[in-house]
Amino acid sequence: MANALDLQEQEQLDQIKHFWKKYGNLISWALILVLGAYAAWNGYQYWQRDQAGKAAILFDEVERSVAAGDQTRVQLSLADMKDKFPGTLYAHQAALVAAKFFNAKGQLDEARAALKWVAGAAPEPAYRDIARMRLAALMLDSGAHDDALAQLAQPMTAAMAGLASDLKGDILMAKDQKAPALQAYRTAWNELSELPDYRRLVEAKLNALGVDPQVAAPVGNTK
Repeated sequence: MANALDLQEQEQLDQIKHFWKKYGNLISWALILVLGAYAAWNGYQYWQRDQAGKAAILFDEVERSVAAGDQTRVQLSLADMKDKFPGTLYAHQAALVAAKFFNAKGQLDEARAALKWVAGAAPEPAYRDIARMRLAALMLDSGAHDDALAQLAQPMTAAMAGLASDLKGDILMAKDQKAPALQAYRTAWNELSELPDYRRLVEAKLNALGVDPQVAAPVGNTK
């Protein structure tokens, strides 16, 4: 019986050796890849946390510089963030804060540059939408109506769609295009059902143009 067991164990051992000889390298490489991927993932998570922590410190510096009214420090801090942490939300938040500051200071080129960077590079769609809307508003103020409309032509997130439609109406009114402006305001009114206060502002614009958004549109073209 002992010999039979020894022979059976030897046969199993031979099968294991044969299996390992045939598939051992493949298994080893698979384990290396799995463990390597796990280590890389942990390393990436650590790197992200480290980047976010450092970016948060620079974001605070941008905010302090804005509060102090120090334009040079705002420019330097923002440039530092864009250079070192361009993929973080903190960098794009800082750019939006800086753009508002530059606009208030009359530095419109600086404001537009910051907003264009966010609009083109922000990882969050909502940030890109905010930047495009603020760019459009600056262009409206400067009389660049077609450029402003181009900023709003791209699809917006649902949360920003109503605000964008309202701004589009303002731009079209500035171009003296009443009919499409009315349509934009109507669209905004429909899209802003979750923002009643802002919806009332849009309704006031429609009322001023002789339109009640709660009733059917009048027959015929509005010039």
